[in-house]
Amino acid sequence: MSEREVLEVYLRERGQKMTSPRETVLDAFLKLERHVTAEELLAAARRIDPGIGQATVFRTIKLLAEAGLAREACPDDGARRFEHAYRHEHHDHLVCVECGAVVEFKDEAIERAQQAVYRRHGYAPSGHRMELLGLCPDCAKASKRK
Repeated sequence: MSEREVLEVYLRERGQKMTSPRETVLDAFLKLERHVTAEELLAAARRIDPGIGQATVFRTIKLLAEAGLAREACPDDGARRFEHAYRHEHHDHLVCVECGAVVEFKDEAIERAQQAVYRRHGYAPSGHRMELLGLCPDCAKASKRK
């Protein structure tokens, strides 16, 4: 199914409809293939439809997350950011504590270690988020110059 179809099914199952503003927010979100704040999504949606409201964007990003199309990314770095979830492979994040730069990565050794932790503690895995914090190369260089 396409992202639009996923959202339509999700809404229909809850007695809601796909509206033009929701479609605008979805289109704007799908064009932003990066971590995005609600404010950035609002700006992108307003480039499509200048009349789109802030509340509409905030409510729709919540619907996108509930429908499995978006997920919160890097939740501890200030403003909540969202990334694509549907048909996007799992990955972890490396976050610069100075400038906020984010690197997405996947490391099979880390994934295996996490599975071992689940087994050791008798947990059934249902997902995880990992963020490694540090200074990006540019910020590390700037820090050494100070």
